[in-house]
Amino acid sequence: MFPKRIRTDMTAAMKARDDLRVQTLRGALAAFTNELVAKGKKPTDELPDADAIIVLKRLAKQRKEAAEQYEKGGRAELAQKEMAELKIIEEYLPKMASREDIEKIARAKKEELGAIDASGIGKLTGAVMKELGGNADGTVVKKVVASLF
Repeated sequence: MFPKRIRTDMTAAMKARDDLRVQTLRGALAAFTNELVAKGKKPTDELPDADAIIVLKRLAKQRKEAAEQYEKGGRAELAQKEMAELKIIEEYLPKMASREDIEKIARAKKEELGAIDASGIGKLTGAVMKELGGNADGTVVKKVVASLF
């Protein structure tokens, strides 16, 4: 579903002459093909949605890291381009859990696991991430769990 949707959106972006969107979506499609080849499948096969989401998350993370590096290097124009690409990619990702939702789950898991000191942070973080099923940013989960101790 994701590759087909991205392909049709890319066609629409081509017709609208939206170069940034076309380049970003074309890169996502190339990443899907690379993932298929890495898994030993034909490039013409369809990538399952679960794998497509993983690839899109990877692309989003790459854009965030690149934007940070450009900011540190004093290249604001390149950082803006990366952030614009990130927004396009995020349109296709499922909605991430809010900080409040993460905190609720973390408190419940803390009680369930009986974590009382900082030595249980890693185990609690892993349990919360597993509960959320990858629909949360790991750094946010880490911060929330650390704030509970």
